[in-house]
Amino acid sequence: MSEAGHHAELTRRRMLQGAGVALTAAVGTAVLGLVGPTGTPAAAAGPGGHDTFDEVYRGRRIQGRPAASGHHHHGADYTVQIDGEELHVMRNADGTWISVVNHYQPHQTPLALARAAVVELQGATLVPIA
Repeated sequence: MSEAGHHAELTRRRMLQGAGVALTAAVGTAVLGLVGPTGTPAAAAGPGGHDTFDEVYRGRRIQGRPAASGHHHHGADYTVQIDGEELHVMRNADGTWISVVNHYQPHQTPLALARAAVVELQGATLVPIA
């Protein structure tokens, strides 16, 4: 094997090792987030899927409440709004929440989801989905 090929192999190997370390750290963090450092269930930060919230976060008004009967989208019985525009949300089978803004990043509560969407929008206006 040439020196360039050997160097590329080491790079791939190091990258895979780094990915394994990152995955292990992520899983450990997720487990600690679910059970807390003492092994007891951790309390959710902020409202869950049955509570309401109405606050200004980073200059944006975020609101959340259980959806009126028959007015829910994508299997979610909860409505989230950012500056009066609906953020389409969905509850996963494990109880976490995702939205169209951060579809691949689940959050424990609709409040955490709304705050993360505000951060992700970086000041952009939420465009309604027809």
